[in-house]
Parts: sequence; structure tokens; C-alpha cells
Amino acid sequence: MKPSILLLLATLCFSIPIKGQKANFSYKFYGFVRGDLFYNTRATMAPVDGNFYLYPLDKLPDAEGKDINAGPNGSFYTFTTRLGLDVKGPQVGTAKTSAKVETDFGGFSKNVALLRIRQAYVALDWEKHQLLIGQTWHPLFGSVFPDILNLSTGAPFQPFNRSPQLRYQYKTKEITLTASAIWQMQYTSSGPDGMSEDYMKNSCVPEFYLGADWQHDNGWIAGAGAHLISLSPRKQSEWKGKIYKVNERMTTTSYEAHAKYTGTNFTVAAKTLLASALDHTALLGGYGIHSVDSKNGKQEYTAFRQSTSWINFTYGQKWKPALFVGYTKNLGTGQSLADTETLYGMGLDIDQLLITNLNLSYNLPHWQFGFEGSVGTAWYGDVNARNGRVENTHTVTNFRILGLMMYYF
Repeated sequence: MKPSILLLLATLCFSIPIKGQKANFSYKFYGFVRGDLFYNTRATMAPVDGNFYLYPLDKLPDAEGKDINAGPNGSFYTFTTRLGLDVKGPQVGTAKTSAKVETDFGGFSKNVALLRIRQAYVALDWEKHQLLIGQTWHPLFGSVFPDILNLSTGAPFQPFNRSPQLRYQYKTKEITLTASAIWQMQYTSSGPDGMSEDYMKNSCVPEFYLGADWQHDNGWIAGAGAHLISLSPRKQSEWKGKIYKVNERMTTTSYEAHAKYTGTNFTVAAKTLLASALDHTALLGGYGIHSVDSKNGKQEYTAFRQSTSWINFTYGQKWKPALFVGYTKNLGTGQSLADTETLYGMGLDIDQLLITNLNLSYNLPHWQFGFEGSVGTAWYGDVNARNGRVENTHTVTNFRILGLMMYYF
């Protein structure tokens, strides 16, 4: 981390001279220092060294039948501390230009937190048109997302992903139309070699998103969108002792709708998705093998579909209580599975997942303190090869508490 910190300090020290030299540019630094103290009653699926909580893990019996995953865990972290830079530059023709670079320490190498890119893009902004080139929030994250304290921001019910993309938006006073082509980098799909961006690289087809948002002065936002992903899981197969070149593809679509109302002292927001192979956005999902060619081992794939929804209520400004409820249901696959042991994705042996989250935060200028309690129950079971649904379920439950401190600048 020392080289990364020195780089940040050097950037800050030289920011004033740079500003003076670039008369047509303006710079604004922003960020926060954040500390998360958390405790779980059992083992959880929680990337980012346990800080990005998603759901409780299934029972893992030892030789005597004792559940290894039933033990508690907890820690305190500050690596989500963030630093960002907004830049406004000279016009290009009639287009206003801007750029953003945003980073934190959420990249990991064993037990070491590393500096990583969160957002890095340039934008050209006309009166009604905007073109963005670079890495920013996935369009499925969208303009409506939960207001909670946990770092996951509503995942695995709310899509969470930042990716390189080309995004075009057409804006009027009330309507925004969005079209995006998206590639993968830090948030990647599952496949035969684990989570990797290679499945999209080999596909040569980016993700696509089309969406529309309506926003009114009375406090309402509403919209919907459609998403397509096409992956190439393998370029070769090993079949009956021989290697064959294969051309495989898994293509599927997802759909979402969202709404939010903001009043004087309260907000209510909700989103629902029919999600398919969106595990790279921190949702449950993935795909499996539908059939295998007896000649060369080429595989056909079928995607799991998940119905996932959440709703969020907040009230107040200085003291702000909030309630979040998320629910996911596994709807199975469109085709039968040739093998229920070889599945690619996250949480595919979960039939249902329900998480209820209650938090209270105290907000001052530049400061936020909060406490959050969460109850999460997952229904684990066996995957039916005929339709991909999960049967013979049993439940596991995790209780999580979180303490949060943030200082904004």
C-alpha cells in the first residue's frame, strides 16, 4: 500500500499548480474515510474480505455432523475509504467535456488491500445528448438503488457492478433514454475456469442494455430496461482422450423495472428483475450444461432465471431510520440440465433468499454514524435436472450487525 499512498499524496500536492497551468480546466477532489465494524452469527458469502455481505452459507457438516459454517465471525475495515477527482474541461464544438477518476483500496492480494479503479471515464455532453466512454456504474445499477449502510448496497437483490462501457443517453426535462455496450473487467461472469473476463473476450460480443427513465418534479422516478449477455465458455473440449476446437455460446436476456418517490422527509424505492446469468452483477444466477455432442464434446448451455425484488423505506434527515426487504426466487432453467454437478454461477442451489435490513443513521455535515441489523434466510436444496428448480429445501439463517463511521470531504 505504501507506493499507492505516496502516489495519492503526490497527486494532492501537485493539484494546485496543475490547476493554475490548465486555465480551461477545473478540478474538484472529493471522497471519504469509512470504517465498517461487523459481526455475523455464521459463515457468509461475502467477497471483499467479508465486508461485501450477500447471504448465509449452507450447512457444512464435519465427520460428526457438526456444522462448520455455524461459527460466528467479524472484523473492522477501512479499505473502502475513497478518493475521487471530477474534471471539467474546454468544449469540443458545442459539447461540454468532463472526466472522472475514482479509486479506493478494495482490490486484494491475499491479506493486502490495494489501490483500484472504481470509475474512470470521459464524457461529452450536448444539450440533449451525452456520450460516456470509460468505466462507471453498470446501467442495471441505475438511478434507483437502496439507501442502506451495508457496502453491498442491496446486493444480491440490487445489481452491483462497475464496468468499462460506451453509453449514449438522450435527455429531455422528464425522459432519459439509455443505450449501453458493456465489457467486463473487475466484475466477471462464471464459467469452466472460474470467474473470468475471458468468456466475454472470446465471445467478441459485449453486454447490451436499453432503458428508459421518467422523472417528474413531483418527486417520482420510474423506468425499465432490458439486458443481453452472450458468453463463449470454452474454445476447446477434451473428449474421449482427444482435444477438439469448439465454438460454444451462451446467450440470454434479463429485464428490470424500478420506481422511487422522494418526499420532504421520506423516500420509498423499489426494483424488480427477471434476471438471467447476472452473477457478475452480484445477483444469484448463472448457467449449466444442457447437452453434450457425442462427436467432439461440444456443449450447449441453459441459463437459470431468478425473480428478484427489493423495497426500501427511509425517513428523516438528521436522524434517519430505514427499512430494506429483498427477496429472490429461483425459477429454474429453460431447458433440462445434463449435469447438476457442473453449474456455473452463484447461489444456484438456493431456492429462495429473504433478507430484512433495519438501520438507523445520524447525519451531520461531513459526518455519518450508523448502526444496522440484518436477518437473512436462505432455502438450500437439490437442483432438479429436469427444470433447474431447487427441491428438498432446508433453511439457514444469519444475523448480522454493522457499525459505520464516515467522514466526507
